[in-house]
Amino acid sequence: MRFGKTLRQSIYAPWKDKYIDYGKLKSILRDDRPDDEDEPWTEEDENKFCDEIFNTQLENVAQFQEEKIKELRQRVDSAFDKLKDLPPLEEGKPASDTTTKWLKDLEGELDNITNEVKELQKYSNLNYTGFLKIVKKHDRKRGDRYKIRPIMQVSLSKRPFNSEQAYSPLLNKLSLMYFAIRQQLEGGNNAAGEVFPPDPDSRPETHNGERYTAHKFWVHPDNLLEVKTYILRRLPALVYSEQSAKDVDANADPTITSLYFDNKNFQLYNEKVDREAEAASLRLRWYGQLSSKPEIFLEQKMVHQNGTSDEHKFAIKEKYVKPFLDGEYKMEKSIQKMERQGQKTEDVDEFRSTADEIQEFVRTNKLEPVLRANYVRTAFQKPGDDRVRIAIDTDIAFIREDTLDRSRPCRDPNEWHRLDIDNSNMTYPFKNINQSEVSRFPYAVLEIKLKEDPANGRKRPAWIQDLTGSHLVYPAPRFSKFVQGCASLFEDYVNRLPFWLSDLDTDIRKDPQVAFEEEEERKVQRAQNEQVVGSLLGTKLGSYKGARSSPVAKSYLADRVAAENAAASTPMSGRSGVPQATASGALGEGETPDVQGRTSSQQMDQQGEQRRDYGTLSSVFPGFSLSKYARFRRAREGGHGNLPAGVVEPTQWIKNSGPLQIEPKVWLANERTFLKWQHICILLGGLAVSLYTAAGRGTVAEFMGIGYILVAVFAGGWGYYTLHVRREMIVARSGRDFDNLWGPLIISVALMGALVVNLVLAWREALKRHRDGTEGLDWLAGGNSSAGVVADL
Repeated sequence: MRFGKTLRQSIYAPWKDKYIDYGKLKSILRDDRPDDEDEPWTEEDENKFCDEIFNTQLENVAQFQEEKIKELRQRVDSAFDKLKDLPPLEEGKPASDTTTKWLKDLEGELDNITNEVKELQKYSNLNYTGFLKIVKKHDRKRGDRYKIRPIMQVSLSKRPFNSEQAYSPLLNKLSLMYFAIRQQLEGGNNAAGEVFPPDPDSRPETHNGERYTAHKFWVHPDNLLEVKTYILRRLPALVYSEQSAKDVDANADPTITSLYFDNKNFQLYNEKVDREAEAASLRLRWYGQLSSKPEIFLEQKMVHQNGTSDEHKFAIKEKYVKPFLDGEYKMEKSIQKMERQGQKTEDVDEFRSTADEIQEFVRTNKLEPVLRANYVRTAFQKPGDDRVRIAIDTDIAFIREDTLDRSRPCRDPNEWHRLDIDNSNMTYPFKNINQSEVSRFPYAVLEIKLKEDPANGRKRPAWIQDLTGSHLVYPAPRFSKFVQGCASLFEDYVNRLPFWLSDLDTDIRKDPQVAFEEEEERKVQRAQNEQVVGSLLGTKLGSYKGARSSPVAKSYLADRVAAENAAASTPMSGRSGVPQATASGALGEGETPDVQGRTSSQQMDQQGEQRRDYGTLSSVFPGFSLSKYARFRRAREGGHGNLPAGVVEPTQWIKNSGPLQIEPKVWLANERTFLKWQHICILLGGLAVSLYTAAGRGTVAEFMGIGYILVAVFAGGWGYYTLHVRREMIVARSGRDFDNLWGPLIISVALMGALVVNLVLAWREALKRHRDGTEGLDWLAGGNSSAGVVADL
C-alpha cells in the first residue's frame, strides 16, 4: 500500500487539517509526471519545495504536537489534583457509592486522555514517516543536484515529536493514577496481588511460567567496556553449554542468528509498531553457524492487551523446518519420542498444542522468512539464580531474507534460509553480500530481566538502579530487533516507522553530571507522585531522598562562595531573605522539594528576591560573608567570638590529632633535596678556590673567586635552611606548598651577575693591554728614524 493511501486512512478526524500535506508536496515535486514529460528542475523549484516542507509543513506539525502535549499535561495535572483531594481509603472498608461513582468518572476522564495520547503518538508517527518518505522521493527524483534527506533528519532530531521521551512523563503519571483508582475501587485488595504501581519503562514477560520485568537500553561503543566491567563485578559471565555453542571457541561469546517471519504486507511489523493488542512475532533462532548442526528453536512471542508478553517455543531439526512451515510435517517424531521417554501426558499435549498453534499461525498469516538478525551475545547470571539476568548484544547486523522481488529474490524461494550466507559460514560484518541488503546497528543493546516481587521484599538491586540511571546507558524500552531491521531495510515497503528511529541520528552519550541530575529529578518526581497515591490508599508506597550532590538536595552555598570570591568588594545588600534547606531531609512535614531543593512555602516567600541573595546565610545576616577579606576581618576583630556554654575553643586542629605517621620516602625526599644543594655548594666552592688560587696578583680573578665563594656559602646555607623548614612542615602536617623559588632564583641571578662582571672586567683589561702595546710600537719606530738621521750626518 502506498503511503498516501495509508495516511488518508489513518487520519484522526478532529485533527485532519494538522497533518502533513503529502499530496501538495508531491505536486510541488512533480512526482505525478512521467520523466519524459517532466520540465527541468530549477533553483526556484528547489527553493519552493524546501520552503514548503521545512518552513511550513514541518513547523506546523511540530507546533501542533507541542501544543497538544502541553494541553494533555495540563489535563493530567488537573486530574492528579482531583485525586489528591480524595480522602484516604480506610483499611477493610469498601469505597462509598458516591466515591465509587466519582472514581469511575475520573477513570473515564483518564481513558479519554489515554486515547488522545495514543492518537497523538500515531499522529507523530505518521508525520515523521511522511517527512522521511517525501525527502527520499525528492532525493531519488531530484538527487542529481540536491539531496535534502540529511537536512531533514537533523531537523527531525531537533524536534523530537516522534521520540519516546516526549510521552514518558505523561504515561508515568497516568499509570500511577490508574493504579490508585483500581486500588480504591477494589477496596485495596488487588486480585493480581499488585501492591506497587507498575513501571511504564519496563515490559512484563513470562518465561517458563515465571514473570520477569524486562528493561532495554542502548550502549554507545565508547561506554561498552565500562558497562561490562561494572556488571562483571556483580555477576559472573554466563558460560553457554557445549551443545548450544559447540562451533564457537569456548573463550568467546556465542553468535546468535534470529530469522524473523512476516508476510508481504508486513502485517506483524505494523502490529508491533502500532502496539496493537495480541501483536505477535515469530522467529527461528540458533547459536553459531548453521553448518555445525546446532539446535534450532521456533519461537512465538505474544504481547497482550495489558502490556504483558509470553513466549512459546520448541526445538526442531533443520531438515524438518521447511516441511513444518509448508504444513507437511506436524512434529510427529518429536511427539513419539516424548511418549517413548515416558513424559507426562500434559507435557505431550502442551507440546502438540503449541506446534499446531504456531503452524496454524504461519498458514493463516502466510508468513515466510523476511529478516535475519545476527549478533554476539554476552550474558551475565549467577549459577542457579535467575533473579537477575543480563545480556549485552554487540555486532548487530540485519540482513534481508525476503523474496519480495521475484525477479531478484534475496533468498531462494524453495529454501527457508539464505544458502550464500550459511554455506560459506559468513560472519560479521558480512562484506561478501550486496551491501544494500545489510544494515548494521551502531550501538550495543543491553537487556536486563529481573524477577521482582516488592510485596515479598524482593526489590530491584541498588547497583541495577545505579547502572540504569547512569550516563553509560540510553533507555530504549520499546526497542525491537525485528522492528529496527524492517524499518532500516524495508523502508519502501512499510508505512510506519518506530519511535526510536529519530534517536539514531543523535549522540546518545551524556555528560555524567547531567545524566545524574536528570535521574535524580526523575526519581524525586516519581517519589512525590507515589507519596500522593500512597496517602490516598493509606499505605506507604515508597520514598526517595536525593543524594547530597544532586540538584534536588543541594543548597546554593557553594555558588555563593564562588560569587563572593569573584566580587569581594561588592557591598552586601541590607535586605533579608529566607534561608534554604540544605537537604531534602530538613524540610518540614508535608513539604516537598522541587528540582532546586526549595519547599513550596519557601518559593512563595522568596518571589521577587534577587539571585545574589538567594538561599544563603548572608541573605539573613548581611554581615555574614564568605569572602577571604571578610573572614580575615572577623578573625582580626574578635577571634572566634562568644562560644556557647560548655563549648571550649579547640587548641588543636582535628587533622593534627592522633599519632604522627609519615612514610620514610617523605623524609628521604627532603634529605635528597638537601644533598643536591650541598652538591651545588661544593661545586661552586671548588671553582671559587681554584680561581682565587690561580689568580696570583690578578685583581679581577681575586674578586671573582671571592664572589663565587659567597654564592657557594649561600647555596649551602639555603639547603640547610630548606631542610629544617620542610621538616617542621612535615611534622606539623602543614597544608602549605613545599616549593620555594627564592633560593634558586637568588643563586641564578648571582651567578649570572658574576659572569657579566667577569666578562666586563676581562674585556676592559684586554682593551687596556691592547692600548699599551700600540704605544710601545710607536716609540720603537721613532727611535729608528733618529738613528738614521745621525748616520746621514
